[in-house]
Amino acid sequence: MKRRVVVTGLGAVTPIGNDVESFWKGIKEGKVGIGPITRFDTTDYKVKLAAEVKDFVAKDRMDAKAARRMELFSRYAVAAALEAEKHAGLDMGREDPFRVGVIVGSGIGSLQTAEAAVKRIEEKGPAKVDPLIVPKMISNMAAGNISIATGARGKCTNVVTACATGTHCIGDAYRAIQYGDADVMFAGGTEGAVCPVAVAGFTNLTALTTSTDPLRASIPFDKDRNGFVLGEGAGIVVLEELEHARARGAEILAEVVGYGATADAFHITSPIEDGSGAARAMTDAMNEAGIKPENVDYINAHGTSTHHNDLFETRAIKAAFGEAAKEVKINSTKSMVGHLLGAAGGVEFIVCVKSILDGFIHQTVGTLHCEEELDLNYMLGGSAEQEVHYAMSNSLGFGGHNGSILVKKYAD
Repeated sequence: MKRRVVVTGLGAVTPIGNDVESFWKGIKEGKVGIGPITRFDTTDYKVKLAAEVKDFVAKDRMDAKAARRMELFSRYAVAAALEAEKHAGLDMGREDPFRVGVIVGSGIGSLQTAEAAVKRIEEKGPAKVDPLIVPKMISNMAAGNISIATGARGKCTNVVTACATGTHCIGDAYRAIQYGDADVMFAGGTEGAVCPVAVAGFTNLTALTTSTDPLRASIPFDKDRNGFVLGEGAGIVVLEELEHARARGAEILAEVVGYGATADAFHITSPIEDGSGAARAMTDAMNEAGIKPENVDYINAHGTSTHHNDLFETRAIKAAFGEAAKEVKINSTKSMVGHLLGAAGGVEFIVCVKSILDGFIHQTVGTLHCEEELDLNYMLGGSAEQEVHYAMSNSLGFGGHNGSILVKKYAD
């Protein structure tokens, strides 16, 4: 029999707050973390805005020596994981470390390290390249560094599915606990890729908005949307087998009850036009939970503010929910924090858990008017205070990867 899996810890580093408390306060206030790019000179770039993490000091959040051997995406991940560990009240000295695992991914890893190495080779030759270039840049190092920082010695992997990374990592960690591979898992996603190569690449792919107004840049489902805003940060959670959590007296925040993962088999960047792949992921998650579409109170949409994503995700929701699609409340956290790529699913999962705990569904900030086919309740113009029993988080990634995860209010 599958074991029940609960959420006991949350950790976040985001463009509107470097811990869960400040992040959630920003969410409730409708704070927008988008602004001019400060990491490099954008004079020659069409794109001028990003959602950068502000005032993050690694040595204040982790071992300073270890941090110097990490790139930004790993630092964000370790900081969020240590916050989640503390929030969960997890004492690794009392745990079997081989029953505590990590599944944390990054969609990109460190492009900055590659950029610096190419420059060093051109200027000073290959012998001067940082000997730690490989362990700094590869995406699995977020999970590896969390394992080292926490002492978790169980299953330690990373899923890399572009913008669906965080959701798939949480989903796979959920499965690992369900089927007995672990009792506790650190899970989620991280990203730190606001750099010239990423901005140039996404710009030339016509994926990024060229808006210069931070309040009208990331506008999911709006008829004037024209691309996403590149963001960064990390969202890491502690998942735990129910009886293990009860035995140690942990506070149970929510229960994970369904997970769906599918592929579109259609296009390397565009979701399939009828939304059938994402719809099946949502349906699979609901079927596993044993609920009907009308039981879902809230969907945290992938909602990137690109033309194709928002239209095709809307079609997917309609296909999966039928008549209930008109009633469910839908929002996009990306309207405030931009698109955190591999970290998006982790951060948005945290929003779902906090929405359940606080009975609060946030506004899709900045979005004003939708075109005719986008006719669902995208939470425009204001937030809602209501009881949330079931919340779903959707993620769609380049390559046609779809992930949906379903959480519910915990009850014995």
